Amino acid sequence: MIVGTAGHIDHGKTSLVKTLTGVDTDRLKEEKARGISIELGYAYAPLPNGEVLGFVDVPGHEKFVDHMVAGATGIDFVLLVVAADDGVMPQTIEHLDIVRLLGVAEGAVAMTKIDRCDDARRAACEREIRSLLAATPLAAAPILPVSSVTGEGIEALRGYLRGQAALGTRHRAGTGFRLAVDRCFTLAGIGTVVTGTVFAGEVKVGDEIVMTPPGISARVRSIHAQNRSSDGGRAGERCALALAGVAKEAIARGDWAVSPRLHAPTARFDARLVLSVREQRALKHWTSVHLHLGAAHVMARIAPLDVEALAPGTECLAQIVSETPIGALAGDALIIRDASATRTLGGGRVLDPFAPARRRKAAERLEALRAMADADPNRRLAALVERAVHGLDLAGSLLAANLGLADIVLDPANVRVRHGDVDRVFAAARWELLRTRLLGQLAEFHVKRPDELGPDLGRIRRMWFPQLDAEVVAALAEGLLGEGRLARSGPWWHLPEHSVRLTAREEALAQRVLPLLESGAFDPPWLRDLAKALGAGEQEMRSLMLRLTRRGQIFQVVKDLFYARSAVAQLARVAKALEDEAGAVRAAPFRDRIGVGRKRAIQILEFFDRVGYTRRSRDDHRLRGDNLLRLEERAGEAEQRL
Repeated sequence: MIVGTAGHIDHGKTSLVKTLTGVDTDRLKEEKARGISIELGYAYAPLPNGEVLGFVDVPGHEKFVDHMVAGATGIDFVLLVVAADDGVMPQTIEHLDIVRLLGVAEGAVAMTKIDRCDDARRAACEREIRSLLAATPLAAAPILPVSSVTGEGIEALRGYLRGQAALGTRHRAGTGFRLAVDRCFTLAGIGTVVTGTVFAGEVKVGDEIVMTPPGISARVRSIHAQNRSSDGGRAGERCALALAGVAKEAIARGDWAVSPRLHAPTARFDARLVLSVREQRALKHWTSVHLHLGAAHVMARIAPLDVEALAPGTECLAQIVSETPIGALAGDALIIRDASATRTLGGGRVLDPFAPARRRKAAERLEALRAMADADPNRRLAALVERAVHGLDLAGSLLAANLGLADIVLDPANVRVRHGDVDRVFAAARWELLRTRLLGQLAEFHVKRPDELGPDLGRIRRMWFPQLDAEVVAALAEGLLGEGRLARSGPWWHLPEHSVRLTAREEALAQRVLPLLESGAFDPPWLRDLAKALGAGEQEMRSLMLRLTRRGQIFQVVKDLFYARSAVAQLARVAKALEDEAGAVRAAPFRDRIGVGRKRAIQILEFFDRVGYTRRSRDDHRLRGDNLLRLEERAGEAEQRL
């Protein structure tokens, strides 16, 4: 268990921690000279069961509230310190507000300096404290009178803290390792060391981690967990990690040490936000604030989503846009303070760390955000899948919540599309609607264009499903193909009952012309030469070639020049090989590789651009990442696809 102090300056937080642990957490010369805490302090006390109780001692001065927030974000238990002679003071109230907004629901009150007060003053102070706690989760917290000078009440407080620690490990959501860095320094013979609270997961000596947001990789050389040398550290512990491969100057307070897959910095996220009841005015759109998340402290802007302005004591959905990227995942607690950093405005929890910039106030988006607020991962996932018109990005959703596949149970009725980087889940009803739409759109296409066999998948996506990933469109079509409700001829998709029919004479001509195109390979005969060789009119031959093109049997590269499907497939493989070698396809190397003139090579590359196999960038041609053009050739019974 990690205990964090809270309370007004000079109320005896540091003295109390020293009395409980024997450690003076004021380590800086300036702290010694001024007699106040400036930086976060850390101390540890062994427990009878062999575990260690960790303490985070925070500064009480109003100028160092940002340090206090950095220390409080990782605690399990708050020890609110109130001096009996002073009673409740401004930072008593603000610190209590901060820990409440951070979601810390366990704690106790240490009423210090009782050696300076009589019984009447003690009783009056206790009443003040009870009144302050009444509307908070700590309303029933014990108030323990203590004196760091005489030792009165110290054993009772120590015993109470031990009892709370013995209740068991506090649950922390998330499976991947995350440590919020609050200190970074170098030690002779050890090198760079980062310290902080482990928010989630585990780390072991030898693990590779990434510092986020900078994106620097490092290896864990050694670990101190709860002030003890250890082979590993886990959620809920304060750890010091000695890192290899990274310089101290590259790391700052507010960075995170994370498992590599969790390196996903963001500067825009959606959250549920609460405005403090102590605020006098509503929080308006695009208010500038100091944002505290983990140990990070950056400037940000607030955009309420479901209200025009956030009234004091109420909550809303909000988008937070920070000036610089930070590490943030779903469930992270945050605090916002006013632009002059003089008062705490409110706090909340991250819902979606990867929020969209557009349509952020759309009704379906707000419904999804409300679903994200559900703490149960399976209920949350089911609700999101149900609302996802274009499917739920499963990998992205698991990353956002720091979960793995083992942490969830997918509804077997859902449809999951996995291919490369795409991993989307569709509700069964949503998937069926997409299938029905594809069939309906193809039926309309055939009515409007009876002479065309059908569109290829790339065209299908562009015309009817631009919001879907190419892999999802392919899965839709393949599923219907397997059921016999859809047919494919070459790269073209159509309903099974639709075809481009040839007359008997056209069939006879086709049987003679196709071998001529095959034998022509990369330099087939022009249409006029084919007509002459076969004794047909040019217009008759042109009509046949266009019908064969619509059937997917040949490709028209330029007017009156047609290529066999096998030749186009080979040309496509050459283009891919050139891009793999040089990063792009250029006319001269392509010409040399296929053995035709420059003009013809350019015509072929322009054909690839036109059908969507490549896209042109100045003098380069690059294969399209979302290309769905299927160029096929048959060798016996085997079908080879590019």
